[in-house]
Amino acid sequence: MLKVYGFSRVNKFARGNTRDLRVLWALEEMGLPYEIIGIDHPNHDLDRPEFRAKNPFGQLPVIDDDGVIVTESGAILLYLARKSGKLIPKDLAGEAQVLRWSVAALSSVEVPVLTMWFVGISGGKGEKPHDALKAWSDMRLGQLDGWLANRTFVATDDFTVADILMTHVLSAGSTDKALLEPHEHVRDYLARCMDRPAWKRTLDAYLARVEPG
Repeated sequence: MLKVYGFSRVNKFARGNTRDLRVLWALEEMGLPYEIIGIDHPNHDLDRPEFRAKNPFGQLPVIDDDGVIVTESGAILLYLARKSGKLIPKDLAGEAQVLRWSVAALSSVEVPVLTMWFVGISGGKGEKPHDALKAWSDMRLGQLDGWLANRTFVATDDFTVADILMTHVLSAGSTDKALLEPHEHVRDYLARCMDRPAWKRTLDAYLARVEPG
């Protein structure tokens, strides 16, 4: 059975925002069976040699699919989508759009908003680098808002793994919610995706299982 390495205990701020949720949400949407291998972050489970042998960066999520080890949430979701044939189109042109927007979520959008958050909590809020990152983030969200003006989902007419990645990037605690306020289409898109029953089941199960450390 597919093994998903995910948090069993994590610090209070990160609880409910961790990237293993992306994988768990995708599996819930796909209806695939899996087993969760709990990782205790405050107990330094990520630093243990047996885990570093799976991911040298010491990060979650990780999956073990009968000996196939995949790390990085984007790579895992695309792997699962291609294997299952779910949450990704079967034609090459449609698949290309999912690849395109999965990468965009993790690079064009996540990089500026996550870096802005990191600089802010590191004492740089109000300084020029933070202001520059905010301007970059505002620009990207404005561009995304225009793209979503007449679209239900980001990559195709149907919900795909690209939507899971984009939604989690935009809804995580590391994204300043004030950035979203001017962008009506982005906010409507987030509400639409996060209203899916599979996401609600995933988050409820996660919060019942994962302890704050």
